[in-house]
Amino acid sequence: MSGEQTHEHCDEEVEPPNLSSKEIFHVIREEGEEELNRPNASLFWSGIAAGILISLSVLGEAIFRTYLPDADWAYLVENLGYSFGFLAVILGRMQLFTENTITTVLPVVHERSASLLRRVAVLWGIVLSANVIGAFFAALLMAHTSAIPAELIPAIEELSRHATGFPPGEAFQRAIPAGLLVAAIVWMLPQADGFGFFVIVAFTWLIAAGDFTHIVAGSVEMAFLMVQGLLSPSEAVFNFFLPVLAGNIVGGTAIFALLAFGQVRHELDEDR
Repeated sequence: MSGEQTHEHCDEEVEPPNLSSKEIFHVIREEGEEELNRPNASLFWSGIAAGILISLSVLGEAIFRTYLPDADWAYLVENLGYSFGFLAVILGRMQLFTENTITTVLPVVHERSASLLRRVAVLWGIVLSANVIGAFFAALLMAHTSAIPAELIPAIEELSRHATGFPPGEAFQRAIPAGLLVAAIVWMLPQADGFGFFVIVAFTWLIAAGDFTHIVAGSVEMAFLMVQGLLSPSEAVFNFFLPVLAGNIVGGTAIFALLAFGQVRHELDEDR
């Protein structure tokens, strides 16, 4: 009897969660509140780490591009490499700017507090700056040391030129789906229950395969060209960085976060 009870108990423990939209909203809102209450120094160093490790997305793609045969299917496999950096950053619980476009915004749309809005602005500034600093550190390592095998450098440069080569308007538009997809990852992870790895891989692969633009991963590519004098600061800022930043915010906050809030707004009002 005790064995059967233990077996039944184990079965209960492995049952996946079945969270409602309102419960998911509360989980992510609470995560956002925790992030907003973290010390600025912790946010900064976590953002630095994320900026460095997101370079694994560029490196992963470059490895596949270098060694895969020249075939029609190679493009689809190559873009699996883009998931590597996101896996390290998201599963490692590091501060990635595009995650914060939904996580830290939900407390604001829930409470509608000016003080919270100011805190979000400060957090965004710290995390984005730290992500970019980390991206430049990784780019310097790639471009000016022998840490990365020389045979991978042409692929990294090719990827970087492509990522930063869109006209500003197109870069902005391509950034909207990327922001939306990263926000979707954040929304789905509380329900994933052990399948978070596959959620991250699938949706970040879609960002790469769809040729969408991401501000942090793209900052590694932007920095790789800049530290070699292959991209001017004005081109980097006005053709790539600002349009992609705006597009990611539109996709992650203006669209996804507000839609997520909209579907539970009336239920939240009933709880008050």
